[in-house]
Amino acid sequence: MMRKITITIFSFLLFLPILVSAQNETDTQSTNDRVFKAKVIKITEEKTIEREDGSKALQQNILLRGLEKEWEDKEIEHLGISEIDVASANIYKVGDKVMVSEVKNIDGATDYYIVNLVRSGYLFWLSLIFAVVIIIIGKKKGVKSLISLVISFFVIIKFIVPKIISGSSPLVVGVLGALIILAIIIYLTEGWNRKSHIAVVSVFLSLVATFILSWIFTHLTRLTGLAQEEAAFLLGANNGTIDFRGLLLTGILIGTVGVLDDVIVGQVESVRQIRKANPNLTSTQVYKSAYEVGNTHLGAIVNTLFLTYAGASLPLLLLFYLNPTGLVSFSQVVNNEMIATEIVRTLVGSIGVALSMPISTILATIWMKDK
Repeated sequence: MMRKITITIFSFLLFLPILVSAQNETDTQSTNDRVFKAKVIKITEEKTIEREDGSKALQQNILLRGLEKEWEDKEIEHLGISEIDVASANIYKVGDKVMVSEVKNIDGATDYYIVNLVRSGYLFWLSLIFAVVIIIIGKKKGVKSLISLVISFFVIIKFIVPKIISGSSPLVVGVLGALIILAIIIYLTEGWNRKSHIAVVSVFLSLVATFILSWIFTHLTRLTGLAQEEAAFLLGANNGTIDFRGLLLTGILIGTVGVLDDVIVGQVESVRQIRKANPNLTSTQVYKSAYEVGNTHLGAIVNTLFLTYAGASLPLLLLFYLNPTGLVSFSQVVNNEMIATEIVRTLVGSIGVALSMPISTILATIWMKDK
């Protein structure tokens, strides 16, 4: 039975990037069905341009061969050398597979533009390496972790995202979705037992504390949730009914979930092992011992959360460090909504993680008194 589960999950993880890629391509084609895959067969011309800031960029004219639909085996040309400087344009080489968009211009002529590199193959190999490493190192528990990862992915894609798009409150959906994800992860990896029950209750209380703090400070700082560039593309979605502030709060909760799982399950297990090692200890002694264990890695976990957000915001931090918008003082920088959003996200998430340690330790100490 375990072997069948392993094979099933292993196979799913191998094809997950391809399934996601196929879904993305389907979504793209629903709005523009003139997008197709092609292969670079020749770089016909290259030109280096110099920008106003002194940096240089390479533009390319590329000969392509279609790989699917009516463009299969058809040679087409992408004219990348122009007066328009596309900062995000990739540099391509012969043999690269790309996504190409066919566009009719105002004169009725047909133009072809490379819109992206086909990355699904590389994602496939990365998923393969990931699955192999987790299964070899984690064995049975590693397989369970992969199963919980797949389920978490589908909860987000099939429940949280559709509910928010359909007009449901992002807060309600986010809290419920986060609880569902963590409950599944905990019960799947730890089993149906007292330890798991304590962990789930601890997660709920920690999420409530995180939610209250994030709600208070997003309102006090008047964050709109529109600071991120991606939000601009959602302004007209669902007739403009998406609650962007609620969406921001949901993101904070989901971002905190993974770290909560690590801290809480670890603390409950610490209490269990201390009780097992010395059943004669009082509850106060058990709590103090487990608390010390939690303190040894709390700083590292909080730093992990901080560095995760800081790493994701690194381009933004560089942008303000270079001072392109005329912001000169530290006060002006932190008062910018993009920076303030990341500060609130990081600090609220860190507070929630810190509170989860004593919460889970107290609950485990109280409910694990049996020798």
